[in-house]
Amino acid sequence: MDKNLQLNPNEVVAYLQKDPSQFTWQDMLNFIVDNDIRMIDFMYPAEDGRVKTLNFTINSLAYAETILVEGERVDGSSLFPSFIEAGNSDLYVIPRYRTAFVDPFTDIPTLCFLCSFFTGNGKPFSCAPYATLMRASDEFTRSTGLTFEAMGELEYYVITESEKLFPATDQRGYHESEPFAKLNDFRRECMDRVAKTGGQIKYGHSEVGNFTLDGKIYEQNEIEFLPCPLDTAADQLLLAKWVIRNLAWQWGLDVSFAPKITVGKAGSGMHIHMRLLKDGRNVTLAPGGGLSDIAKRAIAGLLEMAPAITAFGNKNPTSYFRLVPHQEAPTNVCWGDCNRSALVRVPLGWSSGTDMCSAANPQIESTERDTTGKQTFEMRCPDCSADIYQLMAGLCVAARYGLELPEEEALRIAADKYVDTDIHRPENAARLASLACLPTCCAESADCLERLRSVFEARGVFQPRMIDGILKGLRRFQDSDLHEAARKDPDLMRRLVDEYFYCG
Repeated sequence: MDKNLQLNPNEVVAYLQKDPSQFTWQDMLNFIVDNDIRMIDFMYPAEDGRVKTLNFTINSLAYAETILVEGERVDGSSLFPSFIEAGNSDLYVIPRYRTAFVDPFTDIPTLCFLCSFFTGNGKPFSCAPYATLMRASDEFTRSTGLTFEAMGELEYYVITESEKLFPATDQRGYHESEPFAKLNDFRRECMDRVAKTGGQIKYGHSEVGNFTLDGKIYEQNEIEFLPCPLDTAADQLLLAKWVIRNLAWQWGLDVSFAPKITVGKAGSGMHIHMRLLKDGRNVTLAPGGGLSDIAKRAIAGLLEMAPAITAFGNKNPTSYFRLVPHQEAPTNVCWGDCNRSALVRVPLGWSSGTDMCSAANPQIESTERDTTGKQTFEMRCPDCSADIYQLMAGLCVAARYGLELPEEEALRIAADKYVDTDIHRPENAARLASLACLPTCCAESADCLERLRSVFEARGVFQPRMIDGILKGLRRFQDSDLHEAARKDPDLMRRLVDEYFYCG
């Protein structure tokens, strides 16, 4: 028995003792029979980014097989109103077996799947976010010979009743323990249930943000995942948000993934880490240590496309109240090592060549380990208003763009936009002025996407009507003067937070 599979928190994986990528519909039927599964749920994100669900009662093994193999019809115009008209709206939803998990909330044993959309001619629905992501991933590998992997950091606030004992220090909640952090047990249970849905979690912790407002405690948390294929990374983030909200509801808590709750307090981002693989080996680091030229070229593409990427990753007006100086959120297009003021950060890697384990534990004999697989680079502007699949696809396209530029040009762009200090310090004002700025509102983000849309539409990755729908959605907010209006009217910010409190 494979111990890795045996220890997998996902009941389906542990029972079948198979890698999820190898699951078949016969495996699913066997699991249903042997585990007394009574219902099947189809789940999928719609245009609003939220999970939608279709329930089936298993009344016979033959019907279960029909559901698993043939899927079902849904109203596409209700799910994707910007892309599908009611006059010709039917879509098929077909389960992806590798996403199977047992619902961790319902008392009725239920087997759940994320699904793909298909049109009446049996082709993938071209404007489906998942299909867009798969085209981006396939085109990246076809063009570069590399594999693009990612992982997400999910930040969110949990809101509960105020507690007088052991009060937290305002905006000093990073990695806080009980009793000063009040909701660590909630996060632990969230992590456990996310893992049961197939989420490959790296770690969880309390985050910087904590404050009291209107008699309630707002406590910020983060769950970070492990690197994996792009589609799996997006699936995990989607389901994690679903799990956290469901568990909060059961606990009688409130949760918000909104990018900004109140002025002057830390906002919540959804940072995306990326790495590049060649024949299964991470090539983000150069052989002698330090970032590889391949990674620098990919970063150059991310920086060139960054203003437009906000159209996928920062989708409501409160997103741009988060992207302000001195809040560990980027405002300018630049990158740097271990630099949280930069748009793209290269986190500290394990490339020192020192066996820190034996240094901390003298009784352990020193050994050599290959730690190059852990190195990533991180895009810090997105937040949970994002369409996760569009965002991942956009990052993949941008990285490919950088790798397709002439090598000398891409490396020059990377060198020109590198910063090695906090660019918001007064002594760095000249350097700050030399860097391009990120959009300051949805309207600007839309303009940036329209200007660069040909890059994302190239080779059929993003469909023009999807881009049109995104532009229309962003411009609908009419938020060009919102920052100035909120400065003059403090109550406006509160109204905006209330409106987008449950975004994504």
